[in-house]
Amino acid sequence: MEPIVVVGLGNPGTEYAGTRHNIGFTVVDRLSGRWKRKFTPGKGEYHLAHAELLEHEIILVKPLTYMNNSGMAVADVIDRYSVPLSSLLVVVDDFALPLGTLRLRPAGSDGGHNGLASIIYQLQSDEFARLRCGIGRTGMPPGEPMAEFVLSRYDPDELETAGKMVERAADAVTEFVKGGIADAMNRFNS
Repeated sequence: MEPIVVVGLGNPGTEYAGTRHNIGFTVVDRLSGRWKRKFTPGKGEYHLAHAELLEHEIILVKPLTYMNNSGMAVADVIDRYSVPLSSLLVVVDDFALPLGTLRLRPAGSDGGHNGLASIIYQLQSDEFARLRCGIGRTGMPPGEPMAEFVLSRYDPDELETAGKMVERAADAVTEFVKGGIADAMNRFNS
């Protein structure tokens, strides 16, 4: 059975840790903690953690290429481990969804997200599952640049909601591994 690859998108470096844009990293970090696996350097520009769940081999991936070049790392992992796109799940932030909202999709456009655009370009396909984690905020100041917002940290009153979303997103990834995208969508799309 081929491995299932779960890619969390984010930017490497302490200056980006805990930012909204790094929710993908946060989710795969949470999974590696649950499964007691450590990330180690891969053979390309990414860190990997290997786990098993119900006889499924799982490869957690954190690209180190920065968000806009995420596709290079993803394409390398997919090629190196001979993984079909049906066994790929990308965890990504979504500015347009309210904080705490999860959306799973089996395929689709990049939705204006540069990390997804890079992956679609490098794989020459948009036929892979994605888990979008809402990072949007109601009452965002008009005119605040989107780049500034997504690279910001959560406000104190958002921390509990963000934490619960990370746990639910980790549960959604687990459901994807166990039962596939349709089961995960039925249970976690809110």
